[in-house]
Amino acid sequence: MNSSLLTRRDLLRRGSAGFGWLAFASMAAESAARDAAGPLAVKSTHFPATAKRVIFLCMRGGPSQMETFDPKPELSARHGQAGRVAKTKLLGSRWKFAKHGQSGIDVVELMPEIARHADKLCVLRGMATDNENHPQALEQLHTGSFQFVRPSMGAWAVHGLGTENASLPGFISINPLTALGGIRYYSSAFLPAACSATMLGNISQPGAPLTLGDISNPRLTSAAQRGQLDLLQAMNRDLFAKTADPRIEGLIESCELAFRMQGELPRVMDLSGESKSTLQLYGADKPATESFGRQCLLARRFAEAGVRFIEISHTEWDLHGSLFSGMTRNCAQIDKPIAGLLQDLDQRGLLSDTLVLWGGEFGRSPDDASLDGRGHNNKGYSMWMAGGGVKAGHIHGATDELGYAAVDGRVHIHDLHATMLHLLGLDHERLTYRHGGRDFRLTDVKGRVVKEILA
Repeated sequence: MNSSLLTRRDLLRRGSAGFGWLAFASMAAESAARDAAGPLAVKSTHFPATAKRVIFLCMRGGPSQMETFDPKPELSARHGQAGRVAKTKLLGSRWKFAKHGQSGIDVVELMPEIARHADKLCVLRGMATDNENHPQALEQLHTGSFQFVRPSMGAWAVHGLGTENASLPGFISINPLTALGGIRYYSSAFLPAACSATMLGNISQPGAPLTLGDISNPRLTSAAQRGQLDLLQAMNRDLFAKTADPRIEGLIESCELAFRMQGELPRVMDLSGESKSTLQLYGADKPATESFGRQCLLARRFAEAGVRFIEISHTEWDLHGSLFSGMTRNCAQIDKPIAGLLQDLDQRGLLSDTLVLWGGEFGRSPDDASLDGRGHNNKGYSMWMAGGGVKAGHIHGATDELGYAAVDGRVHIHDLHATMLHLLGLDHERLTYRHGGRDFRLTDVKGRVVKEILA
């Protein structure tokens, strides 16, 4: 058996009566079917889904649960007493809470518009995560891990379900976070490249055009670009045939998607056809709410167009100081746009199969040295969900009477991810990808579906 004359395929044909060749043929057929479908093709769910898509409203910095959805009267009663951390004092909230809707969900007075939709919310008061530093907590929120580079939850959703619109990305991040971990929050990591987020910037400033960099080529016509791409893709496919490297497969699909996006994406991003009443609904006609309002309106348009996972972000919640002015400003900026999004999704019949998720990487502490700010708290904080098959007008979990830690209905980030995937019709233990010799998943080896919040 001369190694210079015997190829690997010859060895599979001749060795062990050809059994290796039979296995290879089966694997090649499966690979060919997968290649023909592409990583963005619509896939079957593991079981019936209640949500088709996710809109994640990411509040970077960690919103204070004591100033949003978790009132602490005992904390207010003990205002000024010594806190658990040296040289700190307990800080009661300066704002009043009231119960809203038939469900009686508590919402701070800073959010009167969201309060009108209290009966749509499922508030998770017992959230917890593993790290109290922003970069690590943000990365775990997005990817399930703060120690290694892992695919974003949006990338996992696209990998598991594909996209409903072949001319748009499956995962879009509007006004993406650029500090701290940045791109790692939206990366596909070892999943196919086409599963990563398309990041839309230049929209956080009022009046800035809703554009995506390099979406068009002014030097080449569409036909010339198609010819150039065909040549490039032919070389890519030749390389893929020789190596079967999944990264090349992802690159091929990404190039094709980028070409298709040139026509579809600008159309979906064009808000000029929206009515005056719709712009007013989102607060996109007022300076204070214009930026976030446009993001929320764009999220609705992408959801309507078939994008699987949409994230938008607000970045000013790390209030170690200036708590009073910071909370007043932040809530004023997001309150009307989020309420408008919930109302618009509902009246268009989209809320029932769209999971809306609100929250940050962790919460805030009940004590502070200056009595005008709050520290980090990863042991107990609040997030909320709406639509997509969760219980409406429901509160799950609780923190202790001062707000230091979750004491009931604790939901870890792994549990949140498992539940999100479950609502999308995906079993978090079965949604895996083979990499580096083992199967990886969003929830690693942990996570449970929080069945108590399912409608």
